[in-house]
Amino acid sequence: MGSAAQRHPLFAPLVVVGGLIFGFGLAYSHMARPEVVLDFLQFEDFGLVFVMFGGAAVTGVTYFLAPRLLGRAVLTGDGFDRRLKSFDRNVLVGGAIFGVGWGLSGICPGAAYASVGIGNLTILWAIAGMFIGAYAQGVFRSRSPSDEAAPTSAD
Repeated sequence: MGSAAQRHPLFAPLVVVGGLIFGFGLAYSHMARPEVVLDFLQFEDFGLVFVMFGGAAVTGVTYFLAPRLLGRAVLTGDGFDRRLKSFDRNVLVGGAIFGVGWGLSGICPGAAYASVGIGNLTILWAIAGMFIGAYAQGVFRSRSPSDEAAPTSAD
């Protein structure tokens, strides 16, 4: 895997551009508005399904074609390897916590930043909660037994 020192000079600017495009797409589709996401979660508005399908379709085509056409990532030189993580208790509990947070706030991390971009400053409370939760998980994981905290080959 390439290190930050070996990355192409356009790597960071393209990450920013990709993030801006992603954020613009979320804002344009109204998915950066928590009330729209909450309407989806209450089965009142199914627009999020179409937005997610569009993103999944583009990702699926890219994951299928990029390794065949390019062989290696253009900006990093890394191979296109799948990163598999086993399905275990931590994945299940983490997913459940993420889902509860998403249901309570109506926003996920990527959309939260896009929501700030469209002027929803009260979402900063949710972003603060995400940071506190991530920090608490890091503290908890560092104090757990070494067999549970040991990184897998996918980490």
